[in-house]
Amino acid sequence: MTETQAYPARDAGQRKLAINGLRARKPLDESAVDRFLARHEVPIVEGARCTFLFRGQADEVHVLHRIVNQPQRVPMRRVGETSLWYAVLELPEGSRVEYQLEVRRGSDVSSGNDPLNPRVAHSPVGSSSVCHASGYVVPDWVLPDEDARPGTLTEIAVPSRALRREMRAQVYLPARFRRTRSYPLLVVHDGSDYLQYASMKTVLDNLIHRLDVAETVVVFTDPGARETEYPNHAGHARFVVSELLPHLAADLPLLDRPSARCLMGASFGGVAALSVAYRNPSVFGSLLLQSGSFVFTDIGFDHGGGEVFDPVVSFMNRYRARPRLVADRIFQSCGVYEPLIVPNRSMVPVFESAGMEVRYVEARDGHSWENWRDRLRDGLSWIYPGPQKYYYE
Repeated sequence: MTETQAYPARDAGQRKLAINGLRARKPLDESAVDRFLARHEVPIVEGARCTFLFRGQADEVHVLHRIVNQPQRVPMRRVGETSLWYAVLELPEGSRVEYQLEVRRGSDVSSGNDPLNPRVAHSPVGSSSVCHASGYVVPDWVLPDEDARPGTLTEIAVPSRALRREMRAQVYLPARFRRTRSYPLLVVHDGSDYLQYASMKTVLDNLIHRLDVAETVVVFTDPGARETEYPNHAGHARFVVSELLPHLAADLPLLDRPSARCLMGASFGGVAALSVAYRNPSVFGSLLLQSGSFVFTDIGFDHGGGEVFDPVVSFMNRYRARPRLVADRIFQSCGVYEPLIVPNRSMVPVFESAGMEVRYVEARDGHSWENWRDRLRDGLSWIYPGPQKYYYE
């Protein structure tokens, strides 16, 4: 099943943009800019059009974003002789876009977050300003809910002969965890990033409290050398299946069947989840893959992604040539503004051709942790539905 957001028709009879009202003002001076900025949040969202602003002395200012197939360095124009600059971008309903501003003063060029916009998203490589276009709302289930009983996170150490080091992970137990019951297991790649940048503990607490997701034991793992261990690495697969799973089963009451085991990951972590299941096709019943780096080539091997993608492309080309069932069900999501949208769309029929049930979801978002955070309810409640989901579906 594939789910996409419908694109609405362009607004007819669009009213005058606020920035154009300011440009027509007389006198147009810094006092007028002060009053204008005091009245508006930045970016200014008016239907499908979003006005980005910068105030300060500059020779050039650009909006930098990463929406695929769009100019990603958009010049801003100065408002009269004032210190205010602006650019208007059209963003479809429900879009969430991360961006920065590039400012040139003489030969000095710098880029950074928008000083007029307090919304910031974080990731392991830094932060970006965020534009919430018309219709985008932060889901309430990603925010702390005082009525939701919190689960616990406990750090564990797992000696690994496969990876020749001690692996550390964090184990989430739901608030009502009892050793007299048995639970499904979710193994998360890039676990610390999911906890820090996608609020995943809060999401689990809330979704389990609201009965959208079954009570689940979740183990958050982290890589050592991510670019080596995640794209189809034999040692990583042996660690997950032959060391981590037995370690958890010896200590926790886990359901002992493939349908109660799920592997999850985003980007390279999605490749890791798929390749671990590929090497162990009878172990996991489900995969939750977000913006997987499923880069492949149809002719030759020139993929343009650099050496780090060589093992990914080798694996994906081999899998696409001979697709096989690696799990019963796959939840797959991707942002339509990502460069990976085409590879992800292309994998849906490939997975289905191998006999797997696929639920595929797209959103008007980019390759970001908040995109993956916002898709967690759809994915988790489909993989391990709580009683509420069973009732309504």
